[in-house]
Amino acid sequence: LRSALLFAVLASSTCFTPRWMSLPSTGRFRGSAKSPTQMALSPAGRLRELMAKPGVLVMPCCFDGLSARLIEKAGFDITFMSGFSTSAAKLGLPDTGYISYGEMLDAGRDICSAVSIPVLGDGDTGYGNAMNVKRTVRGYAQTGFASIMIEDQVAPKRCGHTKGKAVISREEAVQRVRAAVDARNEGADILILARTDARAVLGLEEALERVRLFVAEGADIVFLEAPESVEEMRAFCQAAPNTPKLANMLEGGKTPMLPPAELEALGYKIAAYPLTLLSAAVGAMDAALADLKAGRPAAGVLPFPVLREKVGFEDYYAEEARYAGG
Repeated sequence: LRSALLFAVLASSTCFTPRWMSLPSTGRFRGSAKSPTQMALSPAGRLRELMAKPGVLVMPCCFDGLSARLIEKAGFDITFMSGFSTSAAKLGLPDTGYISYGEMLDAGRDICSAVSIPVLGDGDTGYGNAMNVKRTVRGYAQTGFASIMIEDQVAPKRCGHTKGKAVISREEAVQRVRAAVDARNEGADILILARTDARAVLGLEEALERVRLFVAEGADIVFLEAPESVEEMRAFCQAAPNTPKLANMLEGGKTPMLPPAELEALGYKIAAYPLTLLSAAVGAMDAALADLKAGRPAAGVLPFPVLREKVGFEDYYAEEARYAGG
């Protein structure tokens, strides 16, 4: 009895949370069933395995459990929890530093538990100094992310293709990545995606030097945000020839929109589409609202049976039937 009472007290304390209590739920009907290989590998291990294969990984970005589920059901191998999209969908606010570590972690739990494919997560600046970066990396790993992106912007950060960006010094940027890598090496099962926004602020050469230093610190993936030409994209890929590289394919952004085959030829491994789904969703909602405001039925809505299937009712019914009495 004394042991049970002691455990109850400790478990209720904010300074004692057993690791198994912080792991996300993985109910069967919410995500796709995992293969034996997927069950044997962690999310980080599955991402490593995917990056070892030939070809570019096309990565539509998500912002909640439903968008992540749609990405998986469409046949994509990976997704990324976009900070821009998550801030917009969860808070109705722009990606200018409003959303907190706790709110991103909460959204990440929903996303990681909804799918079986590896999910990369936007860790922004790490939410503080080097010690905060390590805590953020551990938290994302415990939540189920395969990778976390850490960037070198000044807090509060903002979308990489908008005005008003500022970056920390080269030395502090390296320390930030070093802290993330240390957290990984100390047991956080997660890959480190190191991002620099220095191109827009300090020029291409400084951005390339930061990329080289991030690789030297042990980053698993590198990302130079907003190169403005194919030549700059090629220079980035040449600066880190042996490390997987991410291209950010933002419609209307500063970087040329290239098809996956051309990105692969340049040396990229991952092609991220950060706002495609959010933009499509907002456009569709605006159109439906305009129809309703005008007094007419909304055009382009899904038939109800299709919508039920998309959100998982059919999976739920199949699961329910397994445990039906009789």
